Order: sequence, then structure tokens, then C-alpha cells
Amino acid sequence: MNPLTGTGKLIRLVLRRDRWLLPLWVVSICLVPVVFVGAFTGAYPTAEARQAYYETSVHTRAFTVAYGVLNGSSLGELVAWRSGFVTFMVGLLALLTVIRHTRTEEEAGRRELVGATAVARHANLAAALIVTCVASLVLGVASALALIGQDLPVAGSLALGLGFATAGFVFAAIGAVTAQLTTGAGGARAIGITVLGAALILRGIGDIAAQTGDGPAWVSWLTPLGWAEALRPYSGERWWVLAPAAAAVIALSALAVVLSARRDLGSGMFQARLGPAAAGPRLRSPLALAWRLHRGPLISRVVGLTLVGLVIGAMSASLGALMDNSGVAAREVLARLGGPGTLVDQFLGPMMTMLGLVSACFAIQSALLLRNEERDGRAEPLLATPVNRLRWAGSHFAFALLGPALGVVAFGAAAGLAHGLNTGDVARELPRLLTAALVQLPVVWVFTGIAFALFGLLPRLVAGTFAVAMVSMLFGWIGGELQLDQWVIDLSVFEHVPKLPGGDRAAAPLIIMTVVAAALVAVGLAGFRRRDMPTP
Repeated sequence: MNPLTGTGKLIRLVLRRDRWLLPLWVVSICLVPVVFVGAFTGAYPTAEARQAYYETSVHTRAFTVAYGVLNGSSLGELVAWRSGFVTFMVGLLALLTVIRHTRTEEEAGRRELVGATAVARHANLAAALIVTCVASLVLGVASALALIGQDLPVAGSLALGLGFATAGFVFAAIGAVTAQLTTGAGGARAIGITVLGAALILRGIGDIAAQTGDGPAWVSWLTPLGWAEALRPYSGERWWVLAPAAAAVIALSALAVVLSARRDLGSGMFQARLGPAAAGPRLRSPLALAWRLHRGPLISRVVGLTLVGLVIGAMSASLGALMDNSGVAAREVLARLGGPGTLVDQFLGPMMTMLGLVSACFAIQSALLLRNEERDGRAEPLLATPVNRLRWAGSHFAFALLGPALGVVAFGAAAGLAHGLNTGDVARELPRLLTAALVQLPVVWVFTGIAFALFGLLPRLVAGTFAVAMVSMLFGWIGGELQLDQWVIDLSVFEHVPKLPGGDRAAAPLIIMTVVAAALVAVGLAGFRRRDMPTP
């Protein structure tokens, strides 16, 4: 049998399953650079205004880590720089898409059924890679055409679009490799996201070193995010950078095929450790079982947010001093991002908003775990016992609330402690930053409510809560920085959270969001009681 027999049919199956998700992914990301063009044109209409923005932003290391190197002050260069996080998002979506159609299918037992037909061993992997890479290419070409339609230079627009596509290609191949390493999709995603995070950190280290002229600037070349940036859209395009990217895609894809051939179906290169034959007394209730399922991710998230909080708190004072010396334009940019208060408060405000987004994603993942237990057939035997539906769902819901709350407290306390030690006033800064972190919880609970409402009413759409959260964040973050109309900014749930530290502690929005979250959860649980189970 040809090693790719059946690939065409599996491609049609992947397209059928992702007929809504892939177009949403492509269209939403294509619009982001176009939004930047309009926003920069409106907020900085003259070359002098854009030069002032450039002089402010190019010296801000936090911006360099987030978006990459800013090479100049032209409209195209500003748009390409500000689209640096888009490359990260394309890589993340490509990674998750490949794992979804490979390891997740294998874990659920569907690949074994498909493999019993006239389908070659590697056809499933090939179909997932082909669809994801074609989607990435379509996204890149569509982005380039949209920017050309905004009267930006053709070469630079093509380079920016190909940078997006390159990130999609490489991380699709990385996803194919990680899918061979573990026996579960969760482990594959964890490894892949860790690689993506390391790529972002390495690119940031290399970019800062290149700007300062001190340090290992070459490490940017170790990451696919660095390759996309090295194309230099609108700044003297370097097309030869596509060669190492293509070589990496070919090598990683070949490695994925080799690893797939060396393992048994359903297994991974890293074998899972067998558990005890009988459950202990600690697993004799739904809450205890939920704790066992959630404890690993919960502990790792709390530890990670603690470390990030320490770093943010430690760097806040020095960043405030840097921006204080950068002129009025820098202070205006931070004021639009972070609201009232000192420069340090204006820097910490957006960090708290990012904390809210990350914590919301953690809560959504808890709801997805609930959905996976149902979809994979593990909930039905449990509910055949005296455990009822609400008790089972409520045990997971408790961790959807507890996990983000612990992470928020850990981040706020760590940031407050580090910043307090820097300023010599822990007694003031610790409660201040802890409060600023805690006000993010109601917005986290809103997204928790959306996820649980979808679980009860339309369970197949639970993962769409991630898209809702990202779009909401996009309206608030980009709108505040680039001075979009207020009604656009108000579409973001995050915009209605009190601007702490430094702003007013308004209780009304927090109460309203908490009530809305409770209502959404109630709707979801009521729907779950009445619908059929399991729902495919």
C-alpha cells in the first residue's frame, strides 16, 4: 500500500470537521494588520507623529519582547512590528490544529477505526499537516493582499504575509512531532506550547541584545518567530530567510514520520506511568476525582504565575524610570494602555489585564476537561452510579473557579512583594497590587460562565470561548493603545474592569459581571440536566 493512501479522503474529513474553525481563524487574523493600518493612520497621521511613536517604542524592552524589533517609523514598519504577536498566534493555532487531528483522534480511538479501512499509516498525519499548512498559506496570502489594498508596498506586504505562513508551517511540523511523543493530547499540547513559549523568550533575548549591542543576538535565529521577523517586511526584505525555514519544516515533518513508524498505535515515545489497579480512598467522591484530574495543571499554573508575577514586579520600577526619561509621547502611550496613576501603575495595569486573559483561558480549559470526560466516554460510567449530573459537573466547576482564583492571588502577591522590595514599601505595594489582581476575577468568571453555558447547551462549541476571550482582549488592548472609537473599545469585557493600580475602585461593574457569570453558569447547568449525554 502506498504510504499516503487515503490522504485525500482524510483531508476532506479534516476540512469537514473544521469548516467553521479554519475560516474563522484565517479571517480574524487577516483583519488584525488591516486594523493596525487604520489605527496608526488615525492616531499618527503624519511622519513626525509616527517618528515620535517610534522613538518612544524602540527603547522599551517590554515592547521589544512582546512584538520584536522595530526597524523604522514608516507606516509599514510600524504595522509589521505591531503584528509581531500575530506570528505567535498563527504558530499557536497551527500547533493545536495538528495535534487535534492527530494525537487527539488517536487518544479518542477514532484513528484506529479509520486505520481499519484502506488508509495508510501516515495518511492521518499527512492530512493534518497539509490542511494546516495550506490554511497558513491562505492566511499569509490574504493578509498580504489586504495590506496591498491599503496602499502599502507590495514586497513588504508579501514578506509580512509569508512571515505569518512560515510560523504556521514550522509550528505545524512541531505539532506533528509532539503528537508522537506522548500518549495523551494534553501532554502533546503542553510540550508544544512550551516550545512556543521558549521561542518567544529566545526571540526577545536576541532582539534586546541586537538593540543594545550587548549579548547573544544570534539566539533569535534559533526560533521560527525570529525567522519571520528576520524577513524584515518594509525594511529591505531578506527573502533568503525562507530557506532555513523550509529546511526546518522538511526535517521536522520527516522526524514526525520516523517517530510515528517506530511506535505502536495509541502509544507514544514517552510512555505513561501505570497507576494502581484499584482506586484509593481519596478517589471515592466526584470532587476527589476532579482534584486528581485538575491538580497537575492547577499547580503548574499557580507556580508559573507566581514566577511571572515576581519578574513583572521586579522590572516595574526600572521600566517606569526608563519611560519617565522617554518624553511625553511615551507617557501618553502608557496612559492609553494603563489608565491613571504613576508611570509604574500605567505599566502594571496592562499586565493585570493580561493576567485576566490568561486566567480566563485556564478557566475555559477546566470546562474543556469536563467536555472531554463526556466525549471520551468516561463520564457515562461514573453517572451510572449514585452520582448525579450536577454533582459531577459541580466538582469540575469548583476547580474552574478555584484554579484561576489561586493563580490571580499568587500573581498579585508575588508582584506586590517584588515591587514592594524594590521600593522599600512592601506594606503599601503588596495589598495594592493584590487588589489590582483580584478585580480581574469577575471578568474571568464571565468567561467561565460562557464556557459552562456552552457546555450545557451547545457542548461542541465550548472551545469557541477561547476565540471570544481573544477578540474581547483585542478590542480593549489595541483600541486603548491606538485610540480607536470608544464604542469599539467598550466591546471588550476587560475594558469595564477598574483600572488598578492607580484608578478608582468601582464596585458596580464587578457586581454586574459576577451576576452575569452566575446566570450563565445556571443556564449551562440547567441545559446539562436536560440534554442527552454523551453528545458527540
